[in-house]
Amino acid sequence: MEQLSFFSAEASGPRIDDLAGVLCGHGRLAVFGRTAARLSVPIGDRWRARVLVGEFALRGVRAEVVAAEDGRLLVRTAFRADLLPMSAAWERAGGSGGPEASEKAVPPGFHLDGAVLRLWALASGWRAEKGYVLPLDEEAPETHEPLAAALRGSGIGGKALGPRAGGPAIRVSGRRRLATLGELVGKAPPEAELAWPEEIPARRAEAS
Repeated sequence: MEQLSFFSAEASGPRIDDLAGVLCGHGRLAVFGRTAARLSVPIGDRWRARVLVGEFALRGVRAEVVAAEDGRLLVRTAFRADLLPMSAAWERAGGSGGPEASEKAVPPGFHLDGAVLRLWALASGWRAEKGYVLPLDEEAPETHEPLAAALRGSGIGGKALGPRAGGPAIRVSGRRRLATLGELVGKAPPEAELAWPEEIPARRAEAS
C-alpha cells in the first residue's frame, strides 16, 4: 500500500490540473478567442457546490455558483488564461474556437491519480448498494472508454452501466477495488460521507 499512497489525493499539494476530475463527469470547458478558458460543471446537490468551490479555491481558482438553464446548480469559473492548457488537452481536433463549449475528449495517456479522482467523486460520485458509481458524460460518449481504461490503469477498474442501470457510469465494486478507490480519494469532506466510497478495513480488503 506504500506505492498506492504515493498517488493518493494527499500525496501532493493541490494543483490546477486536478480540476480535470470534473471533466471526467459532466464538466465542460469553453474558450474565448484562444486567450482564456472557463470551466463549469452542473451539480445536483448544494453541498457538492459548496465543497467544489472550496476545492477550486485551494488551487487558486475562484468559482461561483449560479443557476443552470435546466434548474440545476452550476459551478463555474471566470474566463482564465491558466485554464487554456487544460482546454487544449481536452478539446477534440475540430472543436469550436468560439465562446461556446468545445467538443470534449480525454487526452492521450490520461492518468487518474487520487486528486483527480477526488474531484470526480465530489462532483457527481455516489455510493451504491453494490459499490461506488462514477458518472460519465452522456453528451460525450467518446470519453467513456478512455476513462474506463484510465480507471483500470489506476488499479480500480469497474463495470460500465447503461441508462437503464443509472448510467452512463462506471460502478466500482469488490472490497479490494473499493479499498483502493478509498485510499486514492482520501477522507470524505464534511457533508460528503454518505456519497463517499465506504471505508473498508485493510484486513477485510486483503481477505477478499
